[in-house]
Amino acid sequence: MKYLLVMNINPDVLAALTEEEQQAIGAGHQKFMETTKATGEFHSTVALAEPAKSVVVKVRDGMPAVTDGPFVEAKEFLGGYYLIEAATPERMHELAAMIPDAGIEGLGVEVRPVVFSDGL
Repeated sequence: MKYLLVMNINPDVLAALTEEEQQAIGAGHQKFMETTKATGEFHSTVALAEPAKSVVVKVRDGMPAVTDGPFVEAKEFLGGYYLIEAATPERMHELAAMIPDAGIEGLGVEVRPVVFSDGL
């Protein structure tokens, strides 16, 4: 089964980390990708720009409008995700625990089963 491992970013949490801790996050993600590629569980990953570089497109009465945003009340925002295939939910939990964000207070990794996909 495929799972989306969602990493929500809190810039305040990341800013409080030392340079060494921040570098360890990058190294940990690299190790996670190497491990899941070697086991055949890796499918893809995406890192996203911060919301300040985003826009929102809405169509009202047939006319598209582009605005700044999104403006959310939460401190966290979607920073990226991994799409992984694992044999069991337990294995997916093991993999999610390998992502450095899971071990940082104030962050975590959301695990969501994929119920439909096309073109994967």
